Amino acid sequence: MVIVSKILIAILALEHFYFLYLEMFLWTTARGRKAFGTTEEFALASKVLAANQGLYNGFLGAGLVWVLLAPAELAKPLAFFFAGCVLVAGLYGGATANKRIYILQALPAALTLIAVLLLGVG
Repeated sequence: MVIVSKILIAILALEHFYFLYLEMFLWTTARGRKAFGTTEEFALASKVLAANQGLYNGFLGAGLVWVLLAPAELAKPLAFFFAGCVLVAGLYGGATANKRIYILQALPAALTLIAVLLLGVG
């Protein structure tokens, strides 16, 4: 059943690499503006901030990949740390920026943490 945890971790990592792509490379495009509900003017004015946020999402994705590659004795604490960071970011984003973040970021992180707790990861 550890495979379930690993699949959820991989999905969470891919999701954060996608956020990186949206925020760093598509922020000012029509697709990026639609994804985040922004205007062209706002997107242009906040492009550097969005790229910085995208970079942080990439770090979270990289950490989650590390979980999948780590030896068994490190995988579980790493999973708790990185998925926990994603959960906190999702809860904060949902409370302050957009309620959709609860579903898109916090919920997958919470499900991943529950799976790691119940099923393990390494």
